[in-house]
Amino acid sequence: MSSPVTTSPIFGVGLTVLVYALASALHRRWRWVHPLLITCGALILLLRGARIPYADYRAGGDVIAFFLGPATIALGVPFYKQSRRIGRHVLPIVVSVTAGSAAGIASAWALVKLSGGSDNVVRSMLPKSVTTPISIELSRQLGGTPELSAVFTVLAGLIGSVVGPMTLRAVGVRRDIPIGLAMGTSAHGIGTARVIQESELQGGSSGFAMALAGIVTALLSIPVQWWLRAH
Repeated sequence: MSSPVTTSPIFGVGLTVLVYALASALHRRWRWVHPLLITCGALILLLRGARIPYADYRAGGDVIAFFLGPATIALGVPFYKQSRRIGRHVLPIVVSVTAGSAAGIASAWALVKLSGGSDNVVRSMLPKSVTTPISIELSRQLGGTPELSAVFTVLAGLIGSVVGPMTLRAVGVRRDIPIGLAMGTSAHGIGTARVIQESELQGGSSGFAMALAGIVTALLSIPVQWWLRAH
């Protein structure tokens, strides 16, 4: 229920920071606990359980969202520090990120079609692997629902950050640059924030891949848009 307390921006900011701090404490004790996943789940349960309208929480949530821009730009710092090492592999990086971006679009289409999803869901899910501002705009261009695309994008980042590193190591990918490229291409900023905890080279590679994947996906969306219109 709405109240003067819950409608204050301080409520949304304070609740988010408190829950994340607790989730981070759990992560320090049990490394398998993912702080972002726990934070999102706990906030949903708290808002639902206390019947607090999302609009009330959003008054403070928008304040936090405002700082996502500077935080995302800050992910470029590790790339700047590791640019010489990453620059030695520019051609393989461009090829791999392009292939990964194309695979991300194709897998999204296949997943929705095999699940019997609607055309709107297909169009909304296609840009899921790039950072949220880009995916929202691409969703508009493709005729999808931007809000739904934002949900798919966050889910892709969360799932990728949780299972990505262990999956890559399980299939024998153990070097920093390949891990970073895979995470940045498939799990954008959330994945980058995850691997930067492992090494600066992983974080730098992931940040570069995230930026490059945004450009490549935007370019690939042009023929995809033509194809959707034709069908």
